[in-house]
Amino acid sequence: METKKLLKWIGAAAALVLAVVFLGGFASGELKYFLKNRGALGPLTRDDIAYETIEAPAATSKDGTINASDWAAAYPEIVATMGANKENSYVTSYLEQDPYLVNIYEGYGFAKDYGSARGHEYTLEDVAKTQRPHANANCLTCKTPNFAKLVNDRGVSVYTMPFDEAMALMEENISCYTCHGNDAGNAGALVVTHSYVNKALGDNVATIDPATLSCGQCHIEYYFTPEDKETMMPYHSVEAMTPEAILAYYDSFGFYDWEQESTGAKLLKAQHPEMETFLQGKHAAVLNCADCHMPIERTEDGKVYHSHELVSPLENEELLANCATCHEDTDMVNMVRRLQERITARETEVGNKLAEFNDALAEANANGTLSEEDLEKVRKVYREAQWFFDFCYVENSEGAHNSELANRCLDTAEEKIVLGMELLGR
Repeated sequence: METKKLLKWIGAAAALVLAVVFLGGFASGELKYFLKNRGALGPLTRDDIAYETIEAPAATSKDGTINASDWAAAYPEIVATMGANKENSYVTSYLEQDPYLVNIYEGYGFAKDYGSARGHEYTLEDVAKTQRPHANANCLTCKTPNFAKLVNDRGVSVYTMPFDEAMALMEENISCYTCHGNDAGNAGALVVTHSYVNKALGDNVATIDPATLSCGQCHIEYYFTPEDKETMMPYHSVEAMTPEAILAYYDSFGFYDWEQESTGAKLLKAQHPEMETFLQGKHAAVLNCADCHMPIERTEDGKVYHSHELVSPLENEELLANCATCHEDTDMVNMVRRLQERITARETEVGNKLAEFNDALAEANANGTLSEEDLEKVRKVYREAQWFFDFCYVENSEGAHNSELANRCLDTAEEKIVLGMELLGR
């Protein structure tokens, strides 16, 4: 089985959330919201947790962010389990594993450096070390709570700050503020700290389970707006989170991430659309990110809490027990890993075909065998094929979040490849 994102893809796949009682969504004009209690999931449930309202400690960060060390005295187990994410430290180079990606991403930063994400404890280190160029500070959007605080304090002009200037102000990796603001002691209330989420979704924020949206502030498809380089979501509702609708959104104003010199195609680089993929699947009706990646644990003295070590449900017996609610005695580990193997193999098959399409288009672009009008038709088909392939490839569950969508994306990409090759006379 290929190593790609298979065992610890969730190392960066859920945000830091506390389990809390249901309070009925948003209060008018407030961004604060609470996690819905879905009932008896696993041996321990949220009903076993005694939620506390604790006065916030004084912030020690220069920007006023209350960091994890500030909260450690009040929530020692939670802060300790957050720190355990440091164990997710390995990196798989996708460019070495899947060499066809260098062809597909030619002319873009991902052709230089593209590896699996490590745990949340490494976000600042990894963005500083990446070989992908980042002139602007917007690359820090989801790497640290300090950047979200900076945007909240100063506005969207922060996105175009020089990267090094903004980086010098960052103090902490993804942490408590990311999902709780400075109110982490308020019975575990979750807070939308990234302003673009509310701009994009508006009132539809309330239609998404808070424990999914908390992760979905970052584990999404996004783009940088042409006018001010602000991070933005390419939709306004759950219904518009399909790859087809997102592509139409980008097409509506001619957006592209880069123009590939060899093919002349104006291409999109999908990010990591975990939330979109999950919400389009059947599991979103009964589960959220925390249900599958944040086990409920009990200390020796009987205190029950949500672990903030983000793990795969395939590697945690208590999380697997949640699956039994519907799947009963199914061998879930075997079933899911076989599914992931099939999706990974299909990605490899379609990815290599896409690279061949890229080569054929580059050749036609160079030798002048087609008119510019005909080339543009093929470039459009290639843009679409690359988009649907990438939407599946970069979504870090290998089909586990939504196998139907993964297969649909790969099937659509292959259909586009066949059409494009026919237009090129291949």
